[in-house]
Amino acid sequence: MQRIINFVLRNRNAFLYGFLLLISLVITIRSHSYHQSKFFNSSKWLTGNVYGSAADISSYFGLREENNRLVRENEQLRKMLFNLKVDSVQPLDSTLTAYEVLSARLIKNSFTSPRNYITIDKGENQGVKQDMGVITTKGILGIVENVSSNFATVQSVLNTKSNINAKIKHSEYFGSLVWTAEDYTIAQLVDIPRLVPLVVGDTIVTGGMSSIFPENIPIGTIKKYDLNAAGSFYNIDVELFNDMANIKNVYLIENKNKEEIKALEARTLNE
Repeated sequence: MQRIINFVLRNRNAFLYGFLLLISLVITIRSHSYHQSKFFNSSKWLTGNVYGSAADISSYFGLREENNRLVRENEQLRKMLFNLKVDSVQPLDSTLTAYEVLSARLIKNSFTSPRNYITIDKGENQGVKQDMGVITTKGILGIVENVSSNFATVQSVLNTKSNINAKIKHSEYFGSLVWTAEDYTIAQLVDIPRLVPLVVGDTIVTGGMSSIFPENIPIGTIKKYDLNAAGSFYNIDVELFNDMANIKNVYLIENKNKEEIKALEARTLNE
């Protein structure tokens, strides 16, 4: 306390000057309308900037929460999209939906080895199951391979073991999407007959011939193509829509009819 008193006594002239200056400014502002308007305009500008900066800071720290909200909203919208009737814009009743959608985040991603895998932050406790399809807002990413209580690994499309049914958009010509481990931005579409008219830039989508992915999920565009050694089928390079080196949020798709379809197919093969 004594130090504070000594500080005030040492600087009493400065404090007195500041006090008198403040009084003079108040008298000047109150007695002159021009100075008064300038003062209030300046105070509004200062207050506005302070509030604006505070709002920007608050908005920045709320970005993650806002992003999570948008991801959850996207999850619901994609579920509605995958369950639309073919001839209607009305979604099916919730008890009749064929696909469930679950959002997740990547915690590990590889894209430089021949067999790339991705780890996500959800598992059995959150409803993740083996063989669920995994996509992003841009296109397909892979298929769930192994699941633990709270995590799961996904076989990436950038995996030499990957084989996904795909087709040329707006056609019924389908083949298999594979990866030759040459370029992490390019996958290969094989088994497309040579009679099919191809154009560089055509869009490739999922074919819907499997029980994992719904039809027409984007994959990429044709970058180049040529005939195989036998000359009867095309080898097509597909430039992926996904930037496989920069992925954060994903969506998992469960076909609720998958087990019934697989059981029926197995029974048919055994007859």
